[in-house]
Amino acid sequence: MIFIHPTAEVSNKAKIGDGTKIWHHAQIRENAEIGENCNIGKGVYIDFGVKIGSNCKIQNYVSIYHGVVIEDDVFIGPSVTFTNDLYPRAFIWSEEKASKTLIKKGASIGANSTIICGITIGKFAMIGAGSVVTKDVPDYVLAYGNPAKITGFVCECGRKPEKFEDDNKDNFVKGVCKFCKKEILINKENLNLLNIKG
Repeated sequence: MIFIHPTAEVSNKAKIGDGTKIWHHAQIRENAEIGENCNIGKGVYIDFGVKIGSNCKIQNYVSIYHGVVIEDDVFIGPSVTFTNDLYPRAFIWSEEKASKTLIKKGASIGANSTIICGITIGKFAMIGAGSVVTKDVPDYVLAYGNPAKITGFVCECGRKPEKFEDDNKDNFVKGVCKFCKKEILINKENLNLLNIKG
């Protein structure tokens, strides 16, 4: 069952998955696609053609513009803004100008962050609150700041692995999470950016 608050504006051309809740004053444009069991908070704007996977939490006053694709299990904090035009002019616009942005499975984006278009945020990556993300963020990376920079790595549970071990795979090391005991594979090139030794 889909819940749509009476004050929300949802296009009849939008596709909404079962179990999704859309709250006060949200606007969902035509041909937007939202998966199952999502929570779309108060005042969220989802532009035409935006694609959002299942089990996502989009907090209050997020703006998601045309060209953005969000995979499953993504958390987007309050007042996050996605852009879609690298050369914005009020008097020049066409759909072809919209740059593509991809947020991969399990990623989290902290409150009041701005995501510059044309980038990819990797799976289970975590963006700190108030960040301005201008470049690709690899899988499992913790990044924050203006501009956002890699400052560490996080497990699927969101905690930092406390140690890194060599793995049998050529270009990866294994991160071990003390909290949930999961293991993650981190690209050695990304690890070298922090001068962390396995």
